[in-house]
Amino acid sequence: MKVCLVGSSGGHLTHLYMLKPFWNNKDRFWVTFDKEDARSKLENEKKYFCYYPTNRNLKNLIKNTFLAIKVLRKEKPDLIVSSGAAVAVPFFYIGKLMGAKVVYIEVFDRYNKPTLTGKLVYPIADKFIIQWEEMKKIYPKAINLGSIF
Repeated sequence: MKVCLVGSSGGHLTHLYMLKPFWNNKDRFWVTFDKEDARSKLENEKKYFCYYPTNRNLKNLIKNTFLAIKVLRKEKPDLIVSSGAAVAVPFFYIGKLMGAKVVYIEVFDRYNKPTLTGKLVYPIADKFIIQWEEMKKIYPKAINLGSIF
């Protein structure tokens, strides 16, 4: 199984990195921002750097959509996993069109209202993971796996 792990640097990347028991033995690559925390955390990992800022930035959404097409055509992942933020959106939609399964993890600090990225990818997610039971009111099809932390 080939896995694409896509997310902003900082907390989103930390969320994905904490899933190491899942992805450690898989063929994988990362899509994130070219920032110090990502470069150090993913030093020995295969990675592609995306454009930022992403939140509500139409220009970078378009650039990241073209990047998603290029990277996903090249890598052909079976599964795309993300905890956000906005860079997940083009990778999920393009990936889904290319036949990949997509799994979204709503971030830990959202326990009573959705993120914009969560709202945008919920309709197409094969699995949508929440970390708080209260979020079932917002995402009824979600799976509560509890805290990643």
